[in-house]
Amino acid sequence: MGSKSLKDKIQIRYILVGMSFLGFMVVYALRVNLSVAIIAMTNTLQSEDKNVTMHCPVLNDSKADNHTGEFDWDSNQQGLILGSFFYGYICTQFIGAVLAKWKGAKYLLGGGIVLTAVLSLVIPAAARWSFTALVVIRVAQGFFEGVTFPAMHNLLGKWSPMRERSTLATITYSGAHMGTVLSLPISGVLANSDLFGGWPSIFYVPGIGGIIWFIGWIFIASNSPADHPWISEKEKQYIESSVGSRKEFKTPWYSIFTSIRVWAINVGHVTFNWNFYLMLTSLPLYMKTVLHFDISQNSLYSAIPYLLLWLLMTITGFVADWLKNGILSTATTRKIMNTAGLILSAILLGTIQYVGCDRYAALAMVTMAIAISAITLGGYQVNHLDIAPNFAGTLMGISNTFATIPGFVAPSVVGAFTHIQDPYFGWLKVFYLSVAINVIGAVFYLIFASGEEQRWAQSEDGQNEPIIIAK
Repeated sequence: MGSKSLKDKIQIRYILVGMSFLGFMVVYALRVNLSVAIIAMTNTLQSEDKNVTMHCPVLNDSKADNHTGEFDWDSNQQGLILGSFFYGYICTQFIGAVLAKWKGAKYLLGGGIVLTAVLSLVIPAAARWSFTALVVIRVAQGFFEGVTFPAMHNLLGKWSPMRERSTLATITYSGAHMGTVLSLPISGVLANSDLFGGWPSIFYVPGIGGIIWFIGWIFIASNSPADHPWISEKEKQYIESSVGSRKEFKTPWYSIFTSIRVWAINVGHVTFNWNFYLMLTSLPLYMKTVLHFDISQNSLYSAIPYLLLWLLMTITGFVADWLKNGILSTATTRKIMNTAGLILSAILLGTIQYVGCDRYAALAMVTMAIAISAITLGGYQVNHLDIAPNFAGTLMGISNTFATIPGFVAPSVVGAFTHIQDPYFGWLKVFYLSVAINVIGAVFYLIFASGEEQRWAQSEDGQNEPIIIAK
């Protein structure tokens, strides 16, 4: 009797979300560590363009331009290395969504993370072998990690009750930002340490962490409440009655690709990811080449925006659920959150030029621009679940495919803009481009987004009928 009572008290969906949070911490630690590592790996004195003058002077307390690493990579090569992950990542977004719907998300998500972790252990040897080998390994990491978001969306579609949807999704995906917050400063410490020879430890530590996480995930996760061995009957019935444990029916591909509501999500996702991936891959380079912070300051200051983003993102989920549960419609809530995040971020990026070479003022502006964008995640990011919960994983796979493009375009744009001119003016062009993208994306989503489940996402008779589960 006592055992049954304890089982009723334990809410498995919260344990699953906690493990998912940790999983996405690992995902982003494996993704962003190279942004700091590349500074320690690159021979600055050999790789910088000799004919480029510096608009912003190097201050006496900065050692950023005196670092000598093992590799002579110029800004274009660094941009290719930083963006190479996303060439693989874009290939498996759609595949991940289809596989999650077909075979279930548990092993797909876990396998994607653990394979990426194993490849992280190979990066130091690959880099020392050749430039091409490093790029190939990073592409492979992106390929395996690409299934994680569509697989997770598939799980959330089955595990998150309607009234908790924004909160559980926000907590889960905020793990990615916490992974960034922890990975950046820890990477700086590891780069300056003697552990595994310095910068190689930046890849070994999260690689080992990912393998350990996978072992726990295999024991705790399941594809749906109906499949979980420990869940109480009460919790299972609550979840299935709320999400409407659904019949399986064919994916309406034509309706999906011709739906303006889906394209609003796609545009919102691409817009957010332009800013996010731009800073995720290249913020440490901005800190080094324009603001002239040394690697210890760089890694610490680069993490601060993501700490604030994580905190604001967590609050955003609760606010979004509060607004749409009786105050505003789901559509209005999504539009307000999405528009506010993008426009406020655009204003901050567009006004960086007015602080000139004041590096702490510029740091504050960039920090606020990244952090405030968290509001957007109460908009497009959970909108897939609103308009088509049956196909949430599929829609996430589609939107994340398009939204991966900034991952390899943004670092290449930074490399091109800063290669033959003063990085300060090159980065101003990058910020102006970001402002334009933000405004266009915000307006499109504001006009065309919806919060209502679409007719093509429902069963043939228009109702979301529960499935009969064989016992």
